[in-house]
Amino acid sequence: MPWKTGTMTTERARFVLEAERSFLSFSELCRRYGISRPTGHKWVERCQEEGLAGLEDRSHRPHSCPHLTPEPVVQRILEIRGRHRWGAPKIQRILRDEFEALPSIDAIHRVLVQHHLVTPRKPRRRRTHPGPPTDSMEAPNTTWTTDFKGEFRTGDGTLCYPLTVQDAHSRFLLECRGFERIDSQLTRRRFEHLFREYGLPDRIRSDNGTPFASNALGRLSRLSVWWITLGIIPELIEPGKPQQNGRHERMHRTLKEDTALPPQSTLRTQQRAFDSFRKTFNFERPHQALQQERPASLYVPSLRPFPRNPDPVSYPPHFEVRQVSNDSTLRWRNQKVFVSHLLRCKPVGLEEVGHGVWSVFFGPVHLGWLDEADYRIMDVQGSKRLR
Repeated sequence: MPWKTGTMTTERARFVLEAERSFLSFSELCRRYGISRPTGHKWVERCQEEGLAGLEDRSHRPHSCPHLTPEPVVQRILEIRGRHRWGAPKIQRILRDEFEALPSIDAIHRVLVQHHLVTPRKPRRRRTHPGPPTDSMEAPNTTWTTDFKGEFRTGDGTLCYPLTVQDAHSRFLLECRGFERIDSQLTRRRFEHLFREYGLPDRIRSDNGTPFASNALGRLSRLSVWWITLGIIPELIEPGKPQQNGRHERMHRTLKEDTALPPQSTLRTQQRAFDSFRKTFNFERPHQALQQERPASLYVPSLRPFPRNPDPVSYPPHFEVRQVSNDSTLRWRNQKVFVSHLLRCKPVGLEEVGHGVWSVFFGPVHLGWLDEADYRIMDVQGSKRLR
């Protein structure tokens, strides 16, 4: 058996005593105590040289620390900081003229922190990403893709932010609308118009920018929360991987070449160019990836109509369902657990996945895990959808 941590010295003493008197071989004795032979010889030798005191734990601190900042350098850092209140980069520049062995910026900053001369910044909370999106594009309206094409100025100096929405299967360009700014409410109104005209898709794929995502739990935004209440799953591509929305990016290149090089004189005339492009793209232009078919010949509206009164978000019977309060928390085991201000007055579902650990969902979207050890919801690392 390994050393018992509560009586370490006693166990070592018993081992040394048995090593001197036992009829067992030294190897067998070490095996029974769960230690190696070199460890066993070490304790026997220490006991012979120092007695029982040699069996006590010793400090594990290294005898030397080659990367430790020398004391004269530390004193010079503190002197410069006290005189000028400069940060580590400026202090390093001064030290460069005085010392041959120059400490790094991180080393200088550690000295300042150790002497309480700077206040460490609270780390910024970064939300994790649910992982790559699915490849579910086997039929029209299975996945829509959306993005704001990079802004540009029209001839009169007005900024134009084109919102584009496309059916991923047929490449049918559902929308190309120029906005003067990126706005969640304006975007929602355009999507409501699309849903009334074409019905609801199963998924909508976007990048991680506003208004499609945010830094809230599950990277939800007001827009994506609305999509979920309509029965649409929001999908986010991974940061820095535009190829995961490659069909949409390729359409953007053609859009820019045909409508914005050069830009039109006003936002109104620019919108006319967008409308003309959309008509040509959908009904006239053969598409190579579609075997030279036109997108309009493959696209059909969704069979899921836009509902006037969406059904409430539902969960499987084995889920625990809790309503998020106006203060953005839910009650769990007589404790308040913060969820998100975006989910106020909305139901979330909890599924037990381990002892005291619960998966938290809003609709089909996995938000994270609630651990009863500290009653906090931790971010999700990988995507998990209800089936």
